[in-house]
Amino acid sequence: MSIKKIVVIGPESTGKSTLSEQLAGELQTLWVPEYGRQYLEGLGREYNQDDLLQIAKGQIEQEDALAAKANRFLICDTDLHVVKVWSESKYGRCHKWILEEIAKRTYDLYLLTYIDVLWEDDPLREHPEEGQRHYFYNIYRDIVQQSSLPWIDVRGDMHERLTLAKDAVQKLL
Repeated sequence: MSIKKIVVIGPESTGKSTLSEQLAGELQTLWVPEYGRQYLEGLGREYNQDDLLQIAKGQIEQEDALAAKANRFLICDTDLHVVKVWSESKYGRCHKWILEEIAKRTYDLYLLTYIDVLWEDDPLREHPEEGQRHYFYNIYRDIVQQSSLPWIDVRGDMHERLTLAKDAVQKLL
């Protein structure tokens, strides 16, 4: 039986990791943490565009490894669309390999996290302004709308978000 891959996507500091971990717990399966965070925490210098390619490759490597061990579902705390948006926002372009991987990889559901969660300061986060948060939310909304995959807008407190996510997963079955 093949697993269903669910991507939690959205702007910075919108509860993606929390939702990914909680949903995986509810579904008794695995989740793929955001590799970019792990990579940047160990970098010891400012990142550059070449680092984004390494982040993309690490994300895919973790996703593929965990997919082989997952129970019916794999919850992905981000996908390569996030690296693409990040790269285009910061550098005005995206590496060809990332774009090719986006075209090849398949998912079953997107959970788009809204910006109604309070911003939490973090040295790895870059866009705390409300206008920027709306801007990136709209970019991710366009991505999921154009994906032709099922997606839902996840809003509210953590309990409401988890309930919305679980209901969306049930509709996949």
